[in-house]
Amino acid sequence: MNQRGNLLSLLRRTGYEFIPCQFSLTPHLINVFHEKTGYSGFYEDYFDMPWRDIPDIKVPDNSGQFLSWYPLPLKEGTKIDDWGIAHEPGSAQAMHMTRMLHPLQGIEDFGKIKEYPFPKFEEGNGTGQRLSVEELHKRGLAAVGNMQMTIWETAWYLRSMEDLMMNMMSEEPAAAFILDKVTEQAIIRALSYTKAGVDILYLGDDIGMQSRIMMSVELYRTWLKPRLKRIIDAAKVLNPNLIIIYHSCGYVLPFIDDLIDAGVDVLNPIQTESMDYREVIAIFGDRLSFHGCIGTQRLMPFGTSAEVRAAVKECLDSMGSRGGMMVAPTHILEPEVPWENILAYVEACRAYRPGGIV
Repeated sequence: MNQRGNLLSLLRRTGYEFIPCQFSLTPHLINVFHEKTGYSGFYEDYFDMPWRDIPDIKVPDNSGQFLSWYPLPLKEGTKIDDWGIAHEPGSAQAMHMTRMLHPLQGIEDFGKIKEYPFPKFEEGNGTGQRLSVEELHKRGLAAVGNMQMTIWETAWYLRSMEDLMMNMMSEEPAAAFILDKVTEQAIIRALSYTKAGVDILYLGDDIGMQSRIMMSVELYRTWLKPRLKRIIDAAKVLNPNLIIIYHSCGYVLPFIDDLIDAGVDVLNPIQTESMDYREVIAIFGDRLSFHGCIGTQRLMPFGTSAEVRAAVKECLDSMGSRGGMMVAPTHILEPEVPWENILAYVEACRAYRPGGIV
């Protein structure tokens, strides 16, 4: 069984032959990887990771049109994304971190908000996606359409979290307008990925905080769940076997039933500092698969290699030989993570068999 077939079977809880490894590295750790291994290529290839993202639909670079939506001059090096959201650069030590600026923040006039130049994704601009999928399949890898920051995060990045929350709670028209605009474009992107033949559609919005949910369940069910379901339903009409992964950091236990009802197949990451994965699996393990469970706040940066190996085994044992657990670090690995702990995670994945470590 190749990486693709093994991964899809694992995520569908129909068994597996081996445990894949998967993680993301910050720029500093990418440099460490090259120094430690002497390998000049991508770390995803070196560690034989099972999936790759394919390109998103391209939109014309019209970043200049958004400058008038910011009241102050932008810091040198600031980048404006497709949605017009400005990202000011961080320090050299944390260059993957940026300060986000919100172009619709503070605007009270709904008419003005309606004038905002939202991007227009068009399926015709994603024609190279099918070729990317075919190339990955030839290599025995799964193809992923990565659409994280699907609805909620993109919307509040535009409006600011405080303003959008207030609009939602007050049922002001700006909330539905912005969320609908983002959802409409997300559906176009999801359909384009699905028509290209991706195996996995990776959605997500952070709706949890460290120890509690970000909004009430009622607010979530009113504003976000129906829009997420629209996106998933549209994609699954084209491919009922499409696997939907949904990402949210933090404590999301009260939302999981709703995520399943919306069509989510795999939950990422079960942040172990926020939720007990044993409890989550006990409640939802017959209806949901999982990606993550290896903590990046404490275990990966500050634990021992032996503790990392033990955590991998415990997570995998929790789902058994049917699969359903793609064990992985719960977030990008930051500079504090020792190289030895990364190797310990990889080695524990490679050594594991459905009966335990061999």
